[in-house]
Amino acid sequence: MITLQTPISEEEIRALHTGDIVRLSGTIVTARDAAHKLMIENFIRTDTIGYPELYEKLKPLLKGGVIYHCGPVVAQNEDGSYRFVAAGPTTSIREEPYEAEVIEHFGVRAIIGKGGMGPKTLAACEAFGAVYLHAVGGAASLIASAVEEVQDVFMKDELGVPEAFWVIRVKDWELVVTMDSHGSSLHQQVKEQSEARFKELVGLV
Repeated sequence: MITLQTPISEEEIRALHTGDIVRLSGTIVTARDAAHKLMIENFIRTDTIGYPELYEKLKPLLKGGVIYHCGPVVAQNEDGSYRFVAAGPTTSIREEPYEAEVIEHFGVRAIIGKGGMGPKTLAACEAFGAVYLHAVGGAASLIASAVEEVQDVFMKDELGVPEAFWVIRVKDWELVVTMDSHGSSLHQQVKEQSEARFKELVGLV
């Protein structure tokens, strides 16, 4: 078991390989479709920064940080604070058009989600020192128990609860490295092996 604490260094990431199990603690940020689109359009593919206050808040959180593809179910406590009721991973491939640029621009070290990502993201992981960490789908309530605190939320009113940037503190969250910084993807390996086996079964080889 490998322990990771945010912010994570490039050296720590380069030491990881597909199949490694990690135990993650520290502050991470949720972001899915609308949040990624907002970052690309307002922070990366633009000459003028939109939402400058948000940009300045996200930069230190994402440098050496972790993005979690998640649309949480959130409850509000009596004191006005929030807690995660369910925090299951979102299918990550939807962010494939954006993720490589987000990793490069902000210096993100890890992406968490389910289902893996494609060649652009894998190339960015190799070039800039990042990994993809696979979370178990269907375990939303269990994952929420690893969220010790909701520290902040950005763009909740504008994007809605599932699409907002939630800043959360997690402790001892166990995840599996399925895409590393050395060009290896377990998702691609499984796909290739499955296709080869299918061809064998139907007599195509």
